[in-house]
Amino acid sequence: MNQDNAPENQPIPEITSEPVAEAAAEPTESFGDLLAQFERSHAHPPQAGQRQLEGTVISVSADKVFLDIGYKIEGVLPLSAFDRNGLDVAAGQTYPVSITGRNEEGYYDLSRFKVAQPKDWSALEEAFEQKLAVVGTVTAIVKGGASVDIGVRAFMPASRSGTHDAAALEALVGQQITCRITKLDVADEDVVVDRRVVLEEQTRMEAEGRYATLKEGDTVTGTVRTLMPYGAFLDLGGVDGLLHVSDIAWTRITKPEDVLAVGQKLEVKILKIDSDTKKISLGLKQLQSEPWQAVPERYQPGQRISGSVTRVTDFGAFVELEPGIEGLIHVSEMSWGKKVRVASDIVKPGERVDAVILSIKPPEGPQQPGRISLGLKQTLTDPWTEFAQKFPVGAHVQGPVTKMMAFGAFVQIAEGLEGLVHISEIVADRRLNHPSEVLHTGQTVQAQILALDAGKRQIKLSMKQLIPTGLDEYIAEHKVGDKVSGRVVTESPAIIELGEGIRAACGISDALSTPALNAATSTTSGKADLSSLSSMLQARWKGSAPAAANQPAPLQAGQIRTFKITRLDPASKSIEVDLA
Repeated sequence: MNQDNAPENQPIPEITSEPVAEAAAEPTESFGDLLAQFERSHAHPPQAGQRQLEGTVISVSADKVFLDIGYKIEGVLPLSAFDRNGLDVAAGQTYPVSITGRNEEGYYDLSRFKVAQPKDWSALEEAFEQKLAVVGTVTAIVKGGASVDIGVRAFMPASRSGTHDAAALEALVGQQITCRITKLDVADEDVVVDRRVVLEEQTRMEAEGRYATLKEGDTVTGTVRTLMPYGAFLDLGGVDGLLHVSDIAWTRITKPEDVLAVGQKLEVKILKIDSDTKKISLGLKQLQSEPWQAVPERYQPGQRISGSVTRVTDFGAFVELEPGIEGLIHVSEMSWGKKVRVASDIVKPGERVDAVILSIKPPEGPQQPGRISLGLKQTLTDPWTEFAQKFPVGAHVQGPVTKMMAFGAFVQIAEGLEGLVHISEIVADRRLNHPSEVLHTGQTVQAQILALDAGKRQIKLSMKQLIPTGLDEYIAEHKVGDKVSGRVVTESPAIIELGEGIRAACGISDALSTPALNAATSTTSGKADLSSLSSMLQARWKGSAPAAANQPAPLQAGQIRTFKITRLDPASKSIEVDLA
């Protein structure tokens, strides 16, 4: 209570020198000592870029080393800053370190990068010769760069400041930086420094340390730094890794930016580390279950499925059965009869289609993914099934000429079915050099089915079989046993011309041999009777040899003879005759 406000005649209590009971124990340190210790640790807090300090290892965690640097707050170094990722680091060991800043937890970030703090020209010359980093303060922005105080005035080119633009360079004014002297002229007091080279060396040292900690198969956390058409680059803590677009997800990703964003943190798996190029390949989908593991249980050949067309190529269309599982419909499996040249003529991206699983080929390795072959036409009725029943061999069909080749013409005889009329089966009265001599595309023609091959899905047709000819009329007007006249075309075999374009085969065997030779051959011994033959020749020479009884004269080319029809076949359009 204040004495001025004390009531009158109120006695003021005496202040005794006896200690209070609660404060009986006297402190071991004086208040002056404690104050001095506080001032040492807080009056002049360390600044980034100051001279090197001696750090003593206090403890080692899973990823950091804590060091006592003589201040109230400890400093930290990543394990990657030490050889063998810090396996040999133990409490009590000392290392020269420099302070680079404060982290989010309040500890001082340290660096083992050696830094000097020159105080005169001789110290500057020593730092220049040994290529040591020095501490300086950016004092002003000047033309082409910045002015840096490193004990003397030095010039730092903007291109060597380690900044990306003028605003970032201006933000360095008043800050301490670590740089290297690249030019030193004592006489002219001309000094040039480079901050960028120090930053690059520090980054490289950190990257090498971080690189040594990574192993194939590890799961690490990275931050998306850059997106490219072929993938994304992730910062793994001073080291970059590539996450290829094919390793982002089991489903097909066209553009990485559709599913990723710069600054996004991802947990990825290290797939491969190239020790020569230091390139690291990453995978995101490898941390998810493989969709193909369930394929044998969910899908079997012959099963009918439904899916969306994800992309279309010239050779086929890809259909997504479920996320991460696609099947291919080849152009040859899109239509029974129509020849599909481009898949986009049948299906479009985004369209939902029904298909039948034709085959399943499981993955054989990372580089050989599984394949599912699908059929679109298998969901429709095969026109061959009905056609073979309705139109057997010999049936008459008609349809338009779809295309012509040098060897024949294709005729559409049903929806999705075409037959071939060979060039030799187009007309019967002459030889064609090309079907276009009598046909044109789109012309409707009639034909007869000559053959069906269901395995090869081929139909052979004939047009000339349905065209009436002189031979057809001749066969229709005659019968077996009729006697007709004909001209001998050839003797062996015996071909007889009965009319224009009408020829028959002569079936009599002795028509091709002379009667004289037949008569001169012994039927009992099989040998020629030379005496009889001699008598016959002498008699014929004298003109008195008798003609053989009932023996027809031998056939000779050009003769006009009388024949008897022995066979007529309208189907094969053939005629056989014998001498009358």
